[in-house]
Parts: sequence; structure tokens; C-alpha cells
Amino acid sequence: MWTFNLYKKPKVSGEQLVAIVPLALVHILGNLFTNMSLGKVAVSFTHTIKAMEPFFSVVLSAMFLGELPTLWVVGSLLPIVGGVVLASVTEASFNWPGFWTAMASNLANQSRNVLSKKLMVKKEESLDNITLFSIITIMSFILLAPVAIFVEGIKFTPAYMQSAGLNVKEVVVRSLLAALSFHAYQQVSYMILQRVSPVTHSVGNCVKRVVVIVSSVIFFKTPVSLINSLGTGIALAGVFLYSRVKSIKPKAKAA
Repeated sequence: MWTFNLYKKPKVSGEQLVAIVPLALVHILGNLFTNMSLGKVAVSFTHTIKAMEPFFSVVLSAMFLGELPTLWVVGSLLPIVGGVVLASVTEASFNWPGFWTAMASNLANQSRNVLSKKLMVKKEESLDNITLFSIITIMSFILLAPVAIFVEGIKFTPAYMQSAGLNVKEVVVRSLLAALSFHAYQQVSYMILQRVSPVTHSVGNCVKRVVVIVSSVIFFKTPVSLINSLGTGIALAGVFLYSRVKSIKPKAKAA
């Protein structure tokens, strides 16, 4: 974007770059742990555990942003998490590595979101969403590329993929599409994060998980049970409840 003047080049200080390094690290860990969990358990189970994101967000927002939630807000999160759990419980395949890596991804991703929000709200040194996410992405690539080459190495070569019976062109095309789609999702996610609180952002992620579950049912023609449908309804009702609770303004005390 900066090379082709699609977006203005940022003026970033050394102090800001140092502050972004931890964000790049937790960004790497969040994606790494998510993929590790997906490799250990079913997609539905990973998304079930990751439905706990709002609770991590509430705790971390209180710790780093000083945003203390009311009991009503905390209570409104329960049906969202519970609904997503119900929506995927019939497909869950439990094992501890899959469980703990999904939980670790929750902690890493919500740490990134909350700390990013902290950078965004600093008026004098604030970075806009596109700039911040772009720098995080570049830093993550620089940090992870040597590790990936060391671990995978020869497995990236066309000769190795062909010997494994893979269609090189198909692998490359699908990898590029997946990378572009994932980057677009993350970019839009950061654009939303700048406009809402981290808790609201994580609630949106819960709804996204319901969409993922429903989409997988349609795409793979998976039989849908009553529990799946009930869970989806409860989660969406929880989102509505949360929005209503957040919109309630505290009454001013009479003088």
C-alpha cells in the first residue's frame, strides 16, 4: 500500500516501534496456537473454546485499560458463550493439547486487541488502524520467517511437494487465496477494533464463530441437531442482550 501510494506513508518513531514488538509477538502466538488447536481437535471444538474470548477481554480490559464491567455486562456475556458452546457441542472431540492451545490463543489474541486499543487511544502518538496492523504484520513476518524456514525448510520446495503427491499449482493458488482472505479479515477486524471496545469486538468474534459453524454445516452437509440450532439462537440473543445493556446510560445523581 505504501509502495504504490494507496495509503499515506506513516511517520513512526522508534519508541512506537518498540511498543509494537510485543503486539507482533502475541499476534504470532495467537495465530500459532489457533492453528495448533485446529490440528489437534475438530474445528467446532476449537471455536467452542475460543468462544471464551469475551471473558479474557473483560479481564484484560480491566487490567490494562481500566475499563471495569458491570455485573449486567458480565451476565450478558454468558448466553453468548453458552450459545456458541451448544452450537458446536455435538461435534466436539476433546483432548487436552487442543483445549490448552485454544485457550492460549484466546489469551494471546485478546492481549493483542487490548494493547492495540491502548496504542490507538493515545491522542498525541496514536496510530490509525491500517498503519498499526500493517506494522504488526510486517514485524510478525520478520520474526516468524526464519523460524518457519528452519522448521519447515525443504518442505516448501516444489520438488518435495510433488514427491508427496501434491499439485504444486493448486497448493500455491489455495495458499495465496487463504493468505489474502485471512489478511483481509484481520484488517477489517482492526478497523472495527478502533471504533468499539475490546469486549464488543470479542462479542462480534463469537457471532463470527456461529457463522463458521453454520457455514461448515452447509458446506459439508453436516446433520444439524436441535442443540446446534438452539445454541445459535441463544448466542444471537446474547449479542442483542449485550447491546441493550451497553446502551443503558447510568442515571445522573440528583444534587
